[in-house]
Amino acid sequence: MTVQVNRTSIQIRPDPSRVFFRPFEWSNRERVQRIVARVTSLSPSDAEHEAALMLERFEGRHEKLQTFLLSRFDHAREYLISDQPLNHCERLLIGAYFTLEYSLEAAALFNPSIVPHPDQSGLEEGSLRFLLSLRATGEGHISSIVFRTGVINRQLDIVLDVPSPFVAAADVHPNPSYDKYLFERKLLELGLLSPFAQRLMDQLQDHFSFEQLTVLTSQALRRDRFGTGDSLQVAESVLSLARANYEISFDTGDDCSERVIFPTSPTERRGIEDARFVAFCDDDGQTTYYATYSAYDGQLVFPQLLETKDFSRFKISTLNGPEVENKGMALFPRKVRGHYAMLSRQDGENIYLMYSDQLNFWYEKSILMRPTYPWEFVQIGNCGSPIETEAGWLVLTHGVGPMRRYTIGAILLDLEDPGRVIGRLTEPLLEPTQEEREGYVPNVVYSCGSLIHAGKLILPYAMSDQSTSFATLSVEELLGALKATRMEDNP
Repeated sequence: MTVQVNRTSIQIRPDPSRVFFRPFEWSNRERVQRIVARVTSLSPSDAEHEAALMLERFEGRHEKLQTFLLSRFDHAREYLISDQPLNHCERLLIGAYFTLEYSLEAAALFNPSIVPHPDQSGLEEGSLRFLLSLRATGEGHISSIVFRTGVINRQLDIVLDVPSPFVAAADVHPNPSYDKYLFERKLLELGLLSPFAQRLMDQLQDHFSFEQLTVLTSQALRRDRFGTGDSLQVAESVLSLARANYEISFDTGDDCSERVIFPTSPTERRGIEDARFVAFCDDDGQTTYYATYSAYDGQLVFPQLLETKDFSRFKISTLNGPEVENKGMALFPRKVRGHYAMLSRQDGENIYLMYSDQLNFWYEKSILMRPTYPWEFVQIGNCGSPIETEAGWLVLTHGVGPMRRYTIGAILLDLEDPGRVIGRLTEPLLEPTQEEREGYVPNVVYSCGSLIHAGKLILPYAMSDQSTSFATLSVEELLGALKATRMEDNP
């Protein structure tokens, strides 16, 4: 049974003009001092002229630029060679020499996921406002999370809002309180609970702050300076783990499209990849938005969890347990038989199912499906969180075939026992067309999440790791095709 897939004309392409300011850091203290000295050697009138020229070139591209430049001046203040007061222009100019513009979408804008927007007010009946997350990749192939919004109207047209020309970085807040028991378990799991780390943990209260951990770590290093040589390395790893659990916030007045979740912790320094957002129904009926994503430090992948109620404030935390590894974890939108449930791909090849009583800890997995058809012989994985239907859990999958060609398929899982596959498409649902196959990584269609509205599956998908579009299809038709493919008919 063939399922008709309707591609839209929507094209979300990377826009290199969307830039935001970042610190321009130098590790060489002498060089920093020389730069500051050169700027302070300018006469007041020359400094005023250079500052005015700099603002003319850059201020129209940013909001709150001067505030950021002054904060950068504060970081460089220690390199001043005298206590002579500087005027506003001189401070701005020094700050500008330690600031850069970063084009976060310069290379790609892809791997989307979609959820209903928290604010559904002011819409005509039958419409749905949505929030789309995208993986933006810029200079140095560093990935971050950006957002777009739009409406699916009563005619089922997808109308995207025009994104703001500005980009706003988040304010970062170290986790206000760490649970000692959970923190110690994660250290043990990572193989970091050395005698030095255990002595450090023994000094902490049941709940502790980042500041308390930093102070005690410094004290422990001073006491241990004649001890084992790995103490400094362990201390740095302990603090890195703490930094991987933090909160960020945006001005609630910012447009959603202005917000960028940029790598913050050491585990993310080379990118935040492939966020899979899901609107999760809590036990009390409230909605919390979660996203699993892959933090990449340049060598290792660290699965992380992002949590928000309003897309203005986010909590970021580590996922823990022996079964937390590799990419592509996707949370079910509610508990199943009283447990959290998650799809995963620990071995990089097969899809697994996991259950847990705690959202951040996962200890066991069971195989759900293996590559079976030629278009998925290399590997399979999910394309976002399962979607609940009366017929079962609808899961979009991706398969990798010959010549590393990525296509999108679908499976149907039993509603009460998701470990039982009811149906599975034998052919891809979506394949790259001749136009879609050309891009940064050719021959790829991929998604990190879709949703159902008014009987239609709204499927945002990336084209060859470069840009994004949408497709729509009938849910009834898709479920019919899945139910018609009995599992005993599958090899």
